Amino acid sequence: MMSVKENKNSEFSIHNSEFIVPEVRFKGFNGDWEEYPLSTFISSLDAGVSVNSGDRPANESEFGILKTSCVTNGFFEPNENKVVFKAEEINRLKEPVLENTIIISRMNTPALVGANAYISQGFANYFLPDRLWAAKPTAIGDLKFIAYILGSYKGRLALSDLATGTSGSMKNISKPSVLRLTFRVPRDQEQTQIGNYFQKLDNLINQHQQKHDKLSSIKKAMLEKMFPKQGETVPEIRFKGFSEEWRETDLAGACSNFQSGKFIKAEDIKENGAYPVYGGNGLRGFCSAYNHEGIYALIGRQGALCGNMNISHGKAFFTEHAIAVQANKDCDTLFLFYKLGTMNLGQYSGQSAQPGLSVTNLIKLIIFVPEYREQTKIGNYFQKLDTLINQHQQQITKLNNIKQACLSKMFV
Repeated sequence: MMSVKENKNSEFSIHNSEFIVPEVRFKGFNGDWEEYPLSTFISSLDAGVSVNSGDRPANESEFGILKTSCVTNGFFEPNENKVVFKAEEINRLKEPVLENTIIISRMNTPALVGANAYISQGFANYFLPDRLWAAKPTAIGDLKFIAYILGSYKGRLALSDLATGTSGSMKNISKPSVLRLTFRVPRDQEQTQIGNYFQKLDNLINQHQQKHDKLSSIKKAMLEKMFPKQGETVPEIRFKGFSEEWRETDLAGACSNFQSGKFIKAEDIKENGAYPVYGGNGLRGFCSAYNHEGIYALIGRQGALCGNMNISHGKAFFTEHAIAVQANKDCDTLFLFYKLGTMNLGQYSGQSAQPGLSVTNLIKLIIFVPEYREQTKIGNYFQKLDTLINQHQQQITKLNNIKQACLSKMFV
């Protein structure tokens, strides 16, 4: 018989059942989920046409043709489109983006064929290409719920299993095979509650993503404007109260500590530990020892990671793949970190088969720096931006983890 464990403070029930029900379910619902073909809920799968287009997204007053990447990550990304200029191409467009539909990638790489996303808002000037379908609803069920089934691991796997084609890099799925797919679903009211729950999660993820992207764009713009351009000695934008020209120095004159990290065995790097381990690609894990203490700017020194930048605060271990940089009393390490990040240091790595940065070459690099007070203002400003960006990224990761866990437990 069914056993239901309930938490009085939760809207969910956890089921251990001999019947066909999900592991986690909203309170107030019972009964088996029944099996239906997708054709019960989807009336048609309609593709657009491919047209000649430009190499940028359309603006609000233009027409755009969607790229298959518009549904790559399970969300609909309307900016993933290309502008359509010519009148004869505009006249060929069909299948606009309509609300309460599901966009499905019918032809794509083996990993992305079947990628899909629910469309809650229509875009009359954006159109589907021939490689995307618009799945349109019947009068039965809740299409939002069906979209989350198709977006779950089980749904994506079922769609990708239908893919055929002789090309190893491009597969496609057929309408009849998709419409014949069967899934178990509850009654309409439970479908609606589940669909609304996941849409709320998606809205929160999108809100944090938009804020993350906006702050990242601000950071990128300010990095270009708050440091002098080539051949200039003052930046385009600076904090009030500062007007003097920036002075020229080499890195040797700006740093008191400039050295390569040390080798550490892979088995000594753990998921948790007292001290973070940094390499050329940033944080690698944790260990029980440290070889540097204080604030350091870290520069990746080998291979494709040449010139990669990271920052370390406190006690940490730096591997041989990183060069540790610490400013002297006249400079600010945080400022140097952001300044060096604008310089494309990888270009100084040499032309060997395994390019690498050396301390000897880096200390000769010429930079322009303002007085110490202005350096600290700039460093602190960008650090605050990074903190906000990281906070939103952490929320995105947390919410995505919640969503994936629920997708695995709230469907049969």
